[in-house]
Amino acid sequence: MKIYALAAVFLVTLLSACQSGSKKVALYVGTYSVENSEGIYRYQFDTVTGDLIEENVTPNLENPSFITISPDQKYLYAVSEVDNYNHLDSGSVTAYRIEKDGSLTKLNQVATLGNHPCHVAVSPDGKAVVASNYTSGSISIYEVNNDGSLEDHPQLIQHEGTGPDTVRQQGPHAHSSQFSADGSSLITADLGIDKLLFCVYNSDSAKYVPAEQPFVEMAPGAGPRHFAYTADSEYIYVMTEMASSVSVLKKVGDGYQLIQSESSLPADFTGTKAGADVHLSPDERFVYCSNRGLNSIAVFERNVEDGTVKLIQNESVQGQWPRNFALSPDGKFLLVANQHSDNVTIFSRNEATGLITFTGKSFDIPSPVCLKFLVQ
Repeated sequence: MKIYALAAVFLVTLLSACQSGSKKVALYVGTYSVENSEGIYRYQFDTVTGDLIEENVTPNLENPSFITISPDQKYLYAVSEVDNYNHLDSGSVTAYRIEKDGSLTKLNQVATLGNHPCHVAVSPDGKAVVASNYTSGSISIYEVNNDGSLEDHPQLIQHEGTGPDTVRQQGPHAHSSQFSADGSSLITADLGIDKLLFCVYNSDSAKYVPAEQPFVEMAPGAGPRHFAYTADSEYIYVMTEMASSVSVLKKVGDGYQLIQSESSLPADFTGTKAGADVHLSPDERFVYCSNRGLNSIAVFERNVEDGTVKLIQNESVQGQWPRNFALSPDGKFLLVANQHSDNVTIFSRNEATGLITFTGKSFDIPSPVCLKFLVQ
């Protein structure tokens, strides 16, 4: 009997130890507020089991599709991907304060002065926010107030030009913008004109102006969409939507040069090319991207010496139309937002090989678009 009692105590102790090792982090999900979606959803993600536990939803029926969180983790910004905000020919950006319990309190909402903003980013110092207006082909840059709210009347930068695809590229389509790692420049991927554009901050005018190298041209008809850069900004990895390829840009002097483009699809794939998102692993040894036509996550191994990439895996997302995806803060999981199948799927990640494996876990979330972790 003593043996059984000791065994029971051991099992209870082991279970308690496992449970105490479980750590949960908040995950916010931006959605298209159509059908059953109510706005921005908040979950707790278990970094040991890979489970998602729903906590609440912040009502927002204006397509809060893409979201971002300030560097100090105090504020969340969400675009409203519409073209009729407040009776204006415009979308909008909403600023929220993140409360101690993780809930969101609306601070203010401001017009973008452009149609269908589809991406939002915040500067490394948290003092500026940029929204990319897809339909209008422009970007809106806001000053951030001390309380996290946004100043009205943003600086509007309008792109010009066309691309070879007369349907998709009849004009500029700004798809995403990010500030550089040191905050000195602002980079924008424009799908409509096949360019990655560069601006720098001018302290005299307090405006962003074209950099000495104002843009890098991508392959005609490729349609640059999202991008990720290394911590030292020496390399930029651009996901193209219309070519479904990853293009590698290397820093040369004060500018960048395109050195490689690799397809993110199998050689025999003949379906729709619709590349979406791209991210680097925490150790920058691997590049991940989402293919909506193939419904896969492509994994590239990255040569850290010269920045080039090699495709090593294409894994089914267990859903349809993967938009944004996110690596967990510890890099051990990869979560995918499958817009058309209304689910978020969870993959484990081998940190040594970079390969991902479906955990069998899928969680129903209506029209998920963007996943952002709150890292305390």
